[in-house]
Amino acid sequence: MANPSSLQAAIAAHRFGLGEPSLEAIAPDPQQWLLAQIGPADAPRGDGLLSTAQALEHVAAEREKRQLAKNPPAGMTAEQVLAGHYRDVIVADARSRLLTAATTTRPFAERLQLFWANHFTVSLAKGATRGLVGAFERDAIRPNIAGSFETLLVASTTHPAMLRYLDNVQSAGPRSRIVARAARRAERSGEGPRITGLNENLAREVLELHTLGAESARGANGSYTQADVTAFARVLTGWRVGLQSTDPGDAFDANWHEPGAKTVLGKVYAEGPDALRRVLHDLAFHPATANFIATKIARHFVADIPPPALVDRLAQTYLRNDTRLAPVYQELVRSPEAWMPQPMKLKTPEEFVLSATRVLRFNPRLFERGDNAIGIGALGQRIQAAPSPAGWSDRAEDWLGPDAVWKRIEWSTRTANRVGGSVDARALAAQSLGPLLSLETKTQIERAADGPQALALLLMAPEFQRR
Repeated sequence: MANPSSLQAAIAAHRFGLGEPSLEAIAPDPQQWLLAQIGPADAPRGDGLLSTAQALEHVAAEREKRQLAKNPPAGMTAEQVLAGHYRDVIVADARSRLLTAATTTRPFAERLQLFWANHFTVSLAKGATRGLVGAFERDAIRPNIAGSFETLLVASTTHPAMLRYLDNVQSAGPRSRIVARAARRAERSGEGPRITGLNENLAREVLELHTLGAESARGANGSYTQADVTAFARVLTGWRVGLQSTDPGDAFDANWHEPGAKTVLGKVYAEGPDALRRVLHDLAFHPATANFIATKIARHFVADIPPPALVDRLAQTYLRNDTRLAPVYQELVRSPEAWMPQPMKLKTPEEFVLSATRVLRFNPRLFERGDNAIGIGALGQRIQAAPSPAGWSDRAEDWLGPDAVWKRIEWSTRTANRVGGSVDARALAAQSLGPLLSLETKTQIERAADGPQALALLLMAPEFQRR
């Protein structure tokens, strides 16, 4: 029978962390190993990283490139001219994210950072966010993962990357001064106004994806309606960072703001910039938000269909502690449901590659060219480029298609052929998986023809792929 402490050490390393080459340091007290990591995420590692203010200056400089793109140099397209402007920043951001996760001594904190960056998705898949995604994660997410959810919500919602990603920079109150001016110009010139009015994208996603959850809107007693989305969008008007401003603190422009009071979820908010923070406060403390956040955390760490009792305890902890997240993580770590031996989750491509990197103690130089050097994008999860505002799926079934599994096999084989000759996969399997290592997997690795085959079998073992 496996030593309970050793089994918990293996679970802590893979289910809560990002994999470890040895469980020795965790085994004495796995829960304490995790609890000691709760706090702000590590400072990002790497060179060439921009603060939000610097990233905005870089975005503003793109205007000059746009002029060049109108008549691109021979052999280049306009898109290539513009994409090149951000290449170094995007590579530096991806490299830093991977390097920090691969080398941190606080992998639980890093997993939480990855979780919240996915929850509040800002994606390179949309051109308006180029050059800003890394700054968003560093300035809005990393410092706030263990503070209050309210603080995290405000930081993410008002960050320039989010305002651009979900088109709030284009949203103008129908009765705002900027729309009135555009209408007067159109009347004089005979041309239609360029500013079209309200954009509901950010309002809808804050309600559906960041706070209350789409499920809470369904049914006769739903927590919000389409009217609430529209009213919240009116609250959000004026929150924008245009190219004329490089100051992230100068995000509100009264000329774009819809005048008058707005009613959201039955509560009236006065016009002006203070209304947004009041709405976000009330959303953060809403019971539907507590349940939504608790469900997502439990789903991420425990099971695709999380135990209802665990979700309820996490939600109550969240509300009882005024949305502070550290007590929620503590409750999760201390919950028996989180330590069930049977792994229910599948590592995403990023988690899988990071686990392999950590277990094999890969040279950090692998990250010098960002994602390209290590191949996560080839596995179907391009770094910082989720396909939609909903982020990457957190359900195992969405990563288990035949093509996805075959790509993992190919990646494992290439990696094993590269380093397997210098790795004792048999010893590594026992040291990194401990009691999670099944007799069947152990036997397969021992019978491998050579070192590379043994390592490939370890990397593709269910015990390593799952968490």
